[in-house]
Amino acid sequence: MKTTSASLAVLTAMVMTDLYAAQPGNSTITLGEVRVSKKSGTALRTENVLTSVDVMGGDQVEDKNVMNSWQLLGQMPGIQLTETGQGAESGKATFRAFNGEGYINGIKVLIDGVPSNVNSGNQRFIDMVFPLDIDYIEVVRGTNDPRYGLHNIGGNINYATRQGGNYIDSRLTYGSFDTREIQLAVGHEEGNFAQNYLLAKQDSDGFRDNGNSNKYALGGKWFVSDDAQTFRIGLIARLYHHQAEEGGFLTRQEMRASRTRSPAKNANDSDDRDMKHLSLHMDWQLNDDLNLSSKLYYNSYNDDRTVTFTSYQAGDAPRQRRLWDEQQSGVLSNLTWRANDLLTLDGGISFEEQDNAYRRQRYPYGVPTDFDAAPTRIQNDDHYTLRNLGAYVQGIIQPTESLKIIPAMRVDKFTGNTNLLGGEKASLQDYGWIRQPKLSVIYSLTQDVDVYANWGRTFQILTGSTGPAYMTAGQGRYDPSINTGKELGVKFRPFEGSEARLSVWQQDATDEVANMPSTGTTVGLGETRRRGVDMQITAQLNDQWTLWGSHAIQEAKVIKAFTSAGESLAGKEVFSTPRYISNFGADYRFNDSWRFGVQARAQGSYYIDELNEAGKYGGFAVLDANASYQLSSTTSIDLQLKNLTDREYEYVWYDNFFWGGDDQPMFSPAPGRSAYVSLNMKL
Repeated sequence: MKTTSASLAVLTAMVMTDLYAAQPGNSTITLGEVRVSKKSGTALRTENVLTSVDVMGGDQVEDKNVMNSWQLLGQMPGIQLTETGQGAESGKATFRAFNGEGYINGIKVLIDGVPSNVNSGNQRFIDMVFPLDIDYIEVVRGTNDPRYGLHNIGGNINYATRQGGNYIDSRLTYGSFDTREIQLAVGHEEGNFAQNYLLAKQDSDGFRDNGNSNKYALGGKWFVSDDAQTFRIGLIARLYHHQAEEGGFLTRQEMRASRTRSPAKNANDSDDRDMKHLSLHMDWQLNDDLNLSSKLYYNSYNDDRTVTFTSYQAGDAPRQRRLWDEQQSGVLSNLTWRANDLLTLDGGISFEEQDNAYRRQRYPYGVPTDFDAAPTRIQNDDHYTLRNLGAYVQGIIQPTESLKIIPAMRVDKFTGNTNLLGGEKASLQDYGWIRQPKLSVIYSLTQDVDVYANWGRTFQILTGSTGPAYMTAGQGRYDPSINTGKELGVKFRPFEGSEARLSVWQQDATDEVANMPSTGTTVGLGETRRRGVDMQITAQLNDQWTLWGSHAIQEAKVIKAFTSAGESLAGKEVFSTPRYISNFGADYRFNDSWRFGVQARAQGSYYIDELNEAGKYGGFAVLDANASYQLSSTTSIDLQLKNLTDREYEYVWYDNFFWGGDDQPMFSPAPGRSAYVSLNMKL
């Protein structure tokens, strides 16, 4: 059964009965419709990751108006959206009490199963994907997924794009802040050859002054299979370009004067970003019980950002031009063997190599800053490499129809070198082989109740182009931060037409570190503990009404650590981590032509400094609404109202990085009430 595309976050498990949540023995909940090809072979799917997994179908995102595709995850349970709102540096999505400031990038991102984080762990490659090209999005929480290593600290997100099919879908949008967007997605499949294309263009003046944004994306996918559908190989290519101005951060006084203004000092702040992707995908069903899957990929990230942080600084520190040039290439391959009804073995190997350059220039004070002038100094001119070799093996043991046990082990090793300004050379920290054992169990009490538990370890390593990631002169050794997580949960159907899940989890880390993006430095947080309770439910009351809700209670605290001045941080909350995240809503189908929906999102406030002394900020509660009318069998029109109550809220960070002034919170206001109208055609 297909849910309506106007639904904003219907946590329903009543679709695609051959997949995920509709069967007992897994812990996954599906949002909307997920299309699964009959040619998918015998490779293991994410349903075998026995943790809190959510899958959101493409019908839930194809008609959503967002400036960036990471914002689509706001529909899913327990997702924290960090909306920095600075041009191309728009923000990111995180969960399990990992913040999104750029300090601790704890979430692995993949696009079509291909690693898609930049070196720091940030999620910039997501911007290449537009809603009309998304087939589904998977969110895997916790520490027990052995498939990935680097950046997979608190879990992972996979954006799967459309492959195969016959369609011509288009969407034309106009809305607030002179926002204009066109998306065109085309799929053509004939015989054993399938091809898919995407063209997308988005322009906007932005909510604030100096907020103009222009971006486009091009994508193509070509796949061919044999007559028996046992072998499939394909190529995916993407291009992306984005030019955007940055409004800068406001002091409290500046924001009170005007939420839409941009300080004069930021008039020349902007970003020019190019990204490219190329990947080769192969799936080979060697026999009925043996499947080989491999991916060979290349990612390119080039960014030229000019940024001015503060107005009260008399020196040259806050005014910077940052240039990134990152080239990633790698391969992932896994083999799945279904030995018998009792045992399935799955193993994989991965290798990634990064060849990166980072240049940072500083400029004298000016209003506005003149980035065409000669810099006062070049702080970084670094060329560095990072190589990651990883492997995993897991067994899916099913001694009875009701019980499934999955032990797993993953290992990762890193090497690399850096060449720094002034000719200094250094090698990457030697972490040795990082071992990550994992164990998952699920037991089906009845057809409607599954109880699951898991335990596992993941890791964090230092990133960047210089020390402490690399052993520069005088640099001490760092061990990897080991995260040990555990979870106990139950997925059940409270009554006919409903689906629910409740889980309790905890994640402990040793030697956790935070990267400070404004200064290029690293701060040790020591031992930390994250824990929480996740609750979600949906109820399809009848053919017209569907109600849903989720509530995540979370806490991230330092167990043992000290500031550089020797002050204990024990008992302090990890900064920029809200204590709760909520999502509630309703979808109403009036008739075959009219559909209506509302969604409320809320997030708690959080401390913005490591000592928890600068106050709590960042909490909000917003309400969105939408209406859709089907003009004909191929054409529809929809209206979306965001922040319906015109709630004032903002992203807040603590500006204590520079000398010469008082430490203070800095604000990036979120848009007020806005409206978007779209024309959709499906041929």
